[in-house]
Amino acid sequence: MLQQLRHHYCFARRAAFAASSAILLLGLGGCQTAGTSDITGSLGEKPEASRAADPRRELEGSRDRFRANPKDIDAALQYGKALRATGQKSQAVAVLEQATLAHPSNKALLAGYGRALADNGNFQQAFDILSRAHTPDDPDWRILSAQGAALDQLGRYEEARQYYASALKIAPEEPSVLSNLGLSYVLAKDLPKAEEIMRRANSRPDADQRVRLNLALVVGLQGRLADAESIVKADRPAEEAAADVADLKRLLARKGNARADAGKLPVAAGRSN
Repeated sequence: MLQQLRHHYCFARRAAFAASSAILLLGLGGCQTAGTSDITGSLGEKPEASRAADPRRELEGSRDRFRANPKDIDAALQYGKALRATGQKSQAVAVLEQATLAHPSNKALLAGYGRALADNGNFQQAFDILSRAHTPDDPDWRILSAQGAALDQLGRYEEARQYYASALKIAPEEPSVLSNLGLSYVLAKDLPKAEEIMRRANSRPDADQRVRLNLALVVGLQGRLADAESIVKADRPAEEAAADVADLKRLLARKGNARADAGKLPVAAGRSN
């Protein structure tokens, strides 16, 4: 049983790392991608997976609860989140869209729907919906950060950084917002500035593994692979560290291939994280 639980944890951890990192690297290469991932914190959600979590089991439970009462707001949110966690992004959009139509003024649903849209690559629509999920007199730093991430995806980097600045006024030195800000500079190809900000994020005591992985990627993108590996392996069990290092090397190699093939690919105005 313990081995099975470990398998579920490792699968979810490595899939999330690979998904977010691939998106970041493809964005640098100039080719258009189609998705986003919570692993960087860009959508303003904290990771909740535990070592014992099984995304498929959580999906089944939330689906049953939602089907029993489709008007239950919390059930819709949990089902949408479970769908996103298992890669069923368009289904998550459909579920949360219907729930939002039934409860058009519910801020939590609007936030969840906006995140699902961003996760599915609908960045302009995501930004518009997220704008309805809070008000200027009661701003939410998580939503401001998610709006910034959506703008980054649209190539509107300067505007995105204004949203991160607003989020940081509410939550000073919040590592997930700093990580998003760092990724904004990555996409603008200012890697030294990105590293400076990522190191600020990673120095925070409440920074999670997503922030560390993003820092390692930024360092690796500058050709300092040994330093990047040291960042990934710090305070990690040997088996997990080795797996993360292998993923890092593969993703950095993909970045090189993306640049080599850039002339063959459609140029996008921004990333898809």
